[in-house]
Amino acid sequence: MRLADRMSRLGTETAFVVLAKAKELEKKGMEVIHLEIGEPDFDTPRNIIDEAISALNNHWTHYGPSAGLPELRQTIADDISKSRGIKVGPQNVVVTPGGKPVMFFVILALVNEGEEVIYPNPGFPIYESVINFVGAVPKPIMLREEKQFRLDVDELISMVTPKTRLIIINSPQNPTGSVLTKKDLEEIARIAVKNDIYVLADEIYSRIIYKGRHFSIAAEPDMLERTIILDGYSKTYAMTGWRLGYGVMPEELAVQVAKLQTNCNSCTASFTQIAGIKALKDDQSEVVKMVAEFQRRRDVIVEGLNKINGIDCQMPEGAFYVFPNIKKLGLKSSVFADRLLNEAGVAALSGTSFGAYGEGYVRFSYANSVDNINKALAKIKNFVDKL
Repeated sequence: MRLADRMSRLGTETAFVVLAKAKELEKKGMEVIHLEIGEPDFDTPRNIIDEAISALNNHWTHYGPSAGLPELRQTIADDISKSRGIKVGPQNVVVTPGGKPVMFFVILALVNEGEEVIYPNPGFPIYESVINFVGAVPKPIMLREEKQFRLDVDELISMVTPKTRLIIINSPQNPTGSVLTKKDLEEIARIAVKNDIYVLADEIYSRIIYKGRHFSIAAEPDMLERTIILDGYSKTYAMTGWRLGYGVMPEELAVQVAKLQTNCNSCTASFTQIAGIKALKDDQSEVVKMVAEFQRRRDVIVEGLNKINGIDCQMPEGAFYVFPNIKKLGLKSSVFADRLLNEAGVAALSGTSFGAYGEGYVRFSYANSVDNINKALAKIKNFVDKL
């Protein structure tokens, strides 16, 4: 089959590939501990499920506006205004089936072929995939361990050219769990304003943070009109399968993103949006409990990894991933991850799944029970000791 040339530029998300391999090994009788997939292992809170069932029973099964139900857009605007310390309205909100459409639609709407997009590396692989797909120029900025995997602002300055159209930031970050400081955001904002660059702020893990509070670049001076906030329900409310995300952006851009939604998805499922209203407005105690449990698991896995000879692991400040350094073991990241799965039954992702600068690292998701994390640590230690 002769495919369009652009398909050769489209990447993938390796977590799903590794998950499929792990499932095949399980079918053959191997016990596999899943530390590869970025998905909370908790159930969606009962109040959200009940609201969705009620919505189905009350006929919320039809098309809705492409930008999202007005009630949900208002609820999101109110929540974002309060949590980020900014003033936005429903006209700034587009509801999408998951967070990825926000990445895709915003890049499609803002970036011409040949224009440049700066994005974190190691970072979520779909950034680079979409940049390449639309014919833009990907410019990865390296996240270094010695800087706690926060981007280097001086390096960012050196990368900006007249063709730079968009900067992507992600905090808390996947795969490293790093969190940008208020000072980092201030400096990035100054660069964006000075050079008339938009910023796509992926804040999907904004509620999963272990000390201090989340800061948004949208709250920095003159940034509201040039920031697109990406957020959603998958991580915070354990709703990955519900496919409910949203972007908050300047109204003029929101109109164009809604037009892309019309052409692609028509709209987001109405009953899930009704449940989304409930999730944001109701008691948040289940979210608090989940984050506390993630912190407990984080402490267990970081301590355990640092006890294994040849592995060094920083303490992440957010999300639910660790990104340990395995360079002393003398194996390429992909080889380590493949062998760990096939020989030890622990599923993880190679650091290079998140870009070339991820070489020498692997990503473990601690969205699993403490018992399973401890079992995985024992398997990892046994595997490493035999190298």
